[in-house]
Amino acid sequence: MFVLVEMVDTVRIPPWQFERKLNDSIAEELNKKLANKVVYNVGLCICLFDITRLEDAYVFPGDGASHTKVHFRYVVFHPFLDEILIGKIKGCSPEGVHVSLGFFDDILIPPESLQQPAKFDEAEQVWVWEYETEEGAHDLYMDTGEEIRFRVVDESFVDTSPTGPSSADATTSSEELPKKEAPYTLVGSISEPGLGLLSWWTSN
Repeated sequence: MFVLVEMVDTVRIPPWQFERKLNDSIAEELNKKLANKVVYNVGLCICLFDITRLEDAYVFPGDGASHTKVHFRYVVFHPFLDEILIGKIKGCSPEGVHVSLGFFDDILIPPESLQQPAKFDEAEQVWVWEYETEEGAHDLYMDTGEEIRFRVVDESFVDTSPTGPSSADATTSSEELPKKEAPYTLVGSISEPGLGLLSWWTSN
């Protein structure tokens, strides 16, 4: 679920931080820049693990700050495909079951990846597994807040870097704002035995 990623960046340290230890100042600046941010095709950055190498620092004309090229390792959330995770149901919609890990919310289990047969209850706004038994079908509800075990089956990165306005955008009404896309999303599945709500598989 978490991996260590080697990175390189140039860190600017303002003059008023020169009295501090260089490593402490660099660590603070790196966490300000990266913590809780998604790096394209890398994952969600969590925190600095360590600094492996510092190159020479430079002060450029007109800028009293130091600029240091830093080699470091960062803890990143990037589960591998087919990894099993446990989260909580954040909500349900016709698009599927939305799951949260607490620190990461952009997880969707689409209808075709639920335990089958499944139906969406419009009145309750919840997905239901119509579990077949010898006595007939039992409705098992996927309620908000329930813990759910799922398999990661796909991931998607979207480059959300700002871009200049295009000619098409110029003709668009200011009221028609583009839909904001999540920079990193996971697609899950519970369509196999042992996956789904933990309460389904826990014996009393």
